Amino acid sequence: MTVVRTARPGELPALVEHPGDPERNAATRAYLAGLLDDGCTRPEWCLVAEGPGGRPVGSAVLWTLPGQEVPLAVVLFEAPGDAPETGVALLDAAVARAAGLGAGELEHVVDSPAQAPQFQRDPERRYEMLRRAGFRPVRDGRRFGIGVTEEILAALPEDDPRLTFRSLADLGPEPFVALLEDLLADTADARLAADVRQHGARRAAELLFEDTAGLKHEPEWWEIGFDTDGTPAVISLPAENPSVAVIGFVGVAPAHRGKGYATSVVVRGTRVLAANGATEIRGDCDAANRAMARAFARAGYRNFAARLEFGRTTTDARTEAS
Repeated sequence: MTVVRTARPGELPALVEHPGDPERNAATRAYLAGLLDDGCTRPEWCLVAEGPGGRPVGSAVLWTLPGQEVPLAVVLFEAPGDAPETGVALLDAAVARAAGLGAGELEHVVDSPAQAPQFQRDPERRYEMLRRAGFRPVRDGRRFGIGVTEEILAALPEDDPRLTFRSLADLGPEPFVALLEDLLADTADARLAADVRQHGARRAAELLFEDTAGLKHEPEWWEIGFDTDGTPAVISLPAENPSVAVIGFVGVAPAHRGKGYATSVVVRGTRVLAANGATEIRGDCDAANRAMARAFARAGYRNFAARLEFGRTTTDARTEAS
């Protein structure tokens, strides 16, 4: 039987060390140290599976946004390549720990190709462990990134003269939630469409606004772009997560799609973040949302990874780590 327990103080922030892989070890140590410093995790949220002599051979760390008390996701999930049952035990324990902290669901994302800081190698093996632990795919995403330099900023398309932008500081939240409700009623994003089916478009819009508001931002950054006819056409919610600036959420109202506004709103968010000190910006979209993928590419972003998102409810949590 696999023994899963809370990591001991002397095992943090290293957790699982891979002999002969100093790049991976340094990156994951720094990543977990940053999560602990930022309040995105706690020592008691760091679980390990024991190997010979009690040494950690697998790990699963619960993650949340800074300042929040309820876990949202599992990060730094690792298990020995020849012991998938260890990975399943770790995931079950993480779900149980999250359930005890009030989480109703938990997610985990797998990026391909593998990269720092989590180095999620052998994705097919990871998919199988996640499925065996009750996680199900909820979104097939694509990740985009851009480095902010003077040359990059100079190459960005000009702001769209058809759009007049007004900020959250000026408008207040209600127009933003109303526009999100309109967008979500006809969305190509699988996760957001599932939220609409579960909660209805209005509540899904409120949840999206609240979740994005959990990221660091200023009210002046968040904007609605109004078309020349005075109607709301685009929404831009740029922000910063604990490690990098992000486009956050951008979208085009159904009545204004097909006008090229998707690129315009990505460019707008990029300029806002760059003006506030971002040196790297990331964004993502559902693989099915080809219009948004084209918008990122036209704004100079590079598709650097695919991201398969998994989720599991915690209502059937079966075990707990000591």
